[in-house]
Amino acid sequence: MTTHRLTVAQALLRFLANQHTERDGERQRLIAGCWGIFGHGNVAGVGQALLESGEQMPYLQGRNEQSMVHAAVGYARQRNRMSTYACATSIGPGATNLVTGAALATINHLPVLLLPGDVFATRPADPVLQQLEVPHAKDISVNDCLRPVSRYFDRIWRPEALMPSALEAMRVLTDPVETGAVTLALPQDVQAEAFDWPEDFFAERVWRVHRPGADPRSVAEAAEAIRDAQRPLIIAGGGVHHSGAERELAELAERTGIPVAETQAGRGSLHHDHPCALGSIGHTGTEVSDELARQADLVIGVGTRYSDFTTASRTLFANPQVRFVNANIASIDAHKQAAIPVIGDARSTLHQLAETLEGHRVAESYVGEHREGARRWAEIIDRTTRAASGQERPGQAEVLGALDEVLDDRDVVVNAAGSMPEDLNKLWRAKDPKQYHVEYGYSCMGYEIPAAIGARLADPSREVFALVGDGTYLMMPTELVTAVQEGIKINLVLVQNHGYASIGGLSDKVGGERFGTAYRYRDDDGTFTGEPLPVDLAANAESLGMRTLRANTGDELRTALREAHQDPRPTAVYVETDPAKTQLPPEAWWDVPVAEVSTRESTQQARKGYEDQAAARRNHL
Repeated sequence: MTTHRLTVAQALLRFLANQHTERDGERQRLIAGCWGIFGHGNVAGVGQALLESGEQMPYLQGRNEQSMVHAAVGYARQRNRMSTYACATSIGPGATNLVTGAALATINHLPVLLLPGDVFATRPADPVLQQLEVPHAKDISVNDCLRPVSRYFDRIWRPEALMPSALEAMRVLTDPVETGAVTLALPQDVQAEAFDWPEDFFAERVWRVHRPGADPRSVAEAAEAIRDAQRPLIIAGGGVHHSGAERELAELAERTGIPVAETQAGRGSLHHDHPCALGSIGHTGTEVSDELARQADLVIGVGTRYSDFTTASRTLFANPQVRFVNANIASIDAHKQAAIPVIGDARSTLHQLAETLEGHRVAESYVGEHREGARRWAEIIDRTTRAASGQERPGQAEVLGALDEVLDDRDVVVNAAGSMPEDLNKLWRAKDPKQYHVEYGYSCMGYEIPAAIGARLADPSREVFALVGDGTYLMMPTELVTAVQEGIKINLVLVQNHGYASIGGLSDKVGGERFGTAYRYRDDDGTFTGEPLPVDLAANAESLGMRTLRANTGDELRTALREAHQDPRPTAVYVETDPAKTQLPPEAWWDVPVAEVSTRESTQQARKGYEDQAAARRNHL
């Protein structure tokens, strides 16, 4: 048997370079490259192996370990989960910095391979630098923090253990039900240890991602429920995109006349002007979607996991007779809401449903109702996003209107946290399945800039705009340096509103009086003044190497966005918004508990409102 004498790190990278995915005859590399930040624990192992591997395993230098994971996730999402990156770190804080990114990946069912360094397997010194000592268990390190946020975890104590573990890791990464963060913790001495590897370990492997169809009896039962319904509503989730089922969804909606609302992850499943498109649903949804949801007698979930925003904390689907049909490849999601489960790939199951429902169509009066509602909401978008005067300071909605004017149909907007996701969900007109890239499973501050880098790497033919508020920017701006260093053209839209606008507004509603949510000077008595801090975020972005354009008015904003769009360099557009121009109000409730007792009148009033809304919660059994 032919063998190759390589270190564990060298063998792992050679193995990863030969892994591919295939779906519908389209093949691509599973691990596109490796992000890495080096310290003790990986500099002499994975670091040396990356140096030696050259173009076989392309390397990207990160500035923050969490950001590296976000970049890999942004890439994987744009590639429909068929390709991702590995992320290599040192031991200690480098490894624990991965936890937030891993949680985001796993919650969103997006693949990423984590390769944190670990303590010595041979224990020549105990403890080594940055080692957590656990008196009752010597096989525990800080890397065990990654267990609950990983879909697969293993620590490679011996070289030969890498072979079965690496294969299992690839299986999980490519499984559409199980995928998420996968962690192979690498003890630093084992990384550098040599072993005689069988040649077959490095053979080219193709992991086929199948499209399982649903059980015909489940499809027939779901079709019967759809035929019986008078007011059915489809909810399109992220699974529509992961499966590439946008065309099948459009065809089903067109044939049956059933309207389609979208979750944050499912936005863009239909083109915004499709006759059955209602836009978003739930707490951050449109008026027309939420009103139809309240009256729906059948809700057809496609690739959605029914988060509390989507269901308005179990208050949205108010029809006493409402039933659910869930088409989902994951059994856990297909059975939610006591639904008729249709378990299978979204594209396959939508095709099955369309064939079974051949000739069925909802009443034309219902079609006319939802189309008229969508028309009215389109007018609201026009009024809300159009600047009253090009010489005024824009509100946040007007910033989105300016972007809508400037961006091409295939350009991408990336966002995750703050008040922007709510405005985007209500107001953005998605023109391409890959245009709307909002991470709302974890809604993680700091996601936007690295994810924009990942999205651009995934498809350099698209311009990518990271929409970032001041709160998110101050969390994690450092990957701007990576974009500049690597020449990765991203566009940063940096919106300054001097604090946490989203949580500030929520704090008001729940009796918190915006406590701790603004960036303001503090007086000697501990109260905040009305004066904002003299923080110049535009100068900060410029100091990190970004070409930075400042915009003070609506007209200047449009000019700056067009200039950024055309510039081949990474470019930032800084705009300070007018806080007097408020957001559209929520169209549905969100359960945020309010203090049951308080000495403050604001909290007492908020509690009364909370109890009134909570009384409408229901379990769908």
